[in-house]
Amino acid sequence: MKTASTLKPFAKGDIFAGATLLNVKEDDHAGDGRIIQYDSNLNEKGVLWTAGTTHLIGGLSFAPDGTLWAFDSNSFCVIRVSPEGRQLPKVKFADRAFSNITFAKDGTIYLGEHLVGNTVRTRPGTSLGTTLPKVPGTDLFGYGHLYQFTQEGRQLREFATPVHGGMPAFLGLTGSALRPDGKTMLYLSELSDSVRVYDLVNDKPLPNLVTYAPDSGNMAMTITYLRDGRLMHIRANFKAGFFLEQLSETGEVLRSYPLPGPGWAAVGLSTEKDTVLIGNFFTGTLAKFSLDSGQILAKAESGVQRSLAGLAQYPG
Repeated sequence: MKTASTLKPFAKGDIFAGATLLNVKEDDHAGDGRIIQYDSNLNEKGVLWTAGTTHLIGGLSFAPDGTLWAFDSNSFCVIRVSPEGRQLPKVKFADRAFSNITFAKDGTIYLGEHLVGNTVRTRPGTSLGTTLPKVPGTDLFGYGHLYQFTQEGRQLREFATPVHGGMPAFLGLTGSALRPDGKTMLYLSELSDSVRVYDLVNDKPLPNLVTYAPDSGNMAMTITYLRDGRLMHIRANFKAGFFLEQLSETGEVLRSYPLPGPGWAAVGLSTEKDTVLIGNFFTGTLAKFSLDSGQILAKAESGVQRSLAGLAQYPG
């Protein structure tokens, strides 16, 4: 149940996690929106109960000016929180299920559309557990496209990025990473067979960075550049396990780290050397992970299963 927000002004090294309190009986993705604030050692400091949201809060990322951005894709809501710990007035971008953001050097932003199509594929005998929103005036959850906006909400371009749909068929552009040259975007559909590439200058898809064979059991989960330029990816294989992997710019695996158990689906940028933040959607665990030793350095529990959907550390 919502109480008064206790978020503190951001201090360098503070870690933030999107972990909605799932307290709506009829919808297992819905509830009181919550962003938890931890110090750099993962001791809880405060909580922001988000205004104007209805479902999972995810895709946390810090803008160059220190503003924290996050998303509720089900309610088409883009959340911004000032370094003083206050939720900022809503900016209307579009009636789309955005779930991730990339900040370009020219001050514009790229938003990825989380949903695609109008098909839901589930395992026999199971249901999705939630109702997906549709683009107004259509029968579609979304187009899975990439969009470029000004930070004030003016749309500049829409890129018709081909997407896979993932295992459930409706997952669009759920993760993205802008290459350092600013000319191409790496992106993926969670639980899909590939990491894809899009040429932003010439507005066309390029050959995949990574493609997994249909019988491999491998699925792409996340893609991100660390602050030092390393390209990181989570690969899921429900038989072999989950792996955090460093990729080359041509898709080769440079280093592979086995993760403890299934469900690791979120990666957040850390301000600490040779460290990355990882989050487990299944269990609600968030952790600091050493890229030197391959071990967890510290961890915390968000207290909610199937809710943890975004991590970020304040760079100061």
